[in-house]
Amino acid sequence: MTLVKLDYPRRIRLKKGWEYDVIFRTGSRINGKLVRLLFLEVPKGETRFGLAVGKKQGDSVTRNLGRRKLKEAIRHLRTGIREGYWFVFSLSSLGLKANSREIYEEMFSLLRNNRLLKDEFSELPYNWRTRQ
Repeated sequence: MTLVKLDYPRRIRLKKGWEYDVIFRTGSRINGKLVRLLFLEVPKGETRFGLAVGKKQGDSVTRNLGRRKLKEAIRHLRTGIREGYWFVFSLSSLGLKANSREIYEEMFSLLRNNRLLKDEFSELPYNWRTRQ
């Protein structure tokens, strides 16, 4: 059995304000019930990820919990995502109340339905444990 390292290293994160700005202004948007996905194809670029949870959505504890759930899902999905995209994942108010499994499954289906996953990554690859 091959173990896959499930990390979220700095090199795959969107860190600069202008990177988020480019995605919000020119990227494609897909809205799910729980998760909003913004993405942009970048030529010759490494796939990178960003998270956005607005201050109007709740207090800092609620927003941080939401970010942790998104990061956990990205850790498990990132090996199956096609190269050459920048992504920003955001939670809706309903998504902030959802558990990790529901968020993961919706992120997976949004990516799969929009052909952003590699072909061999067509099934839910991980037996996700429900956490709060």
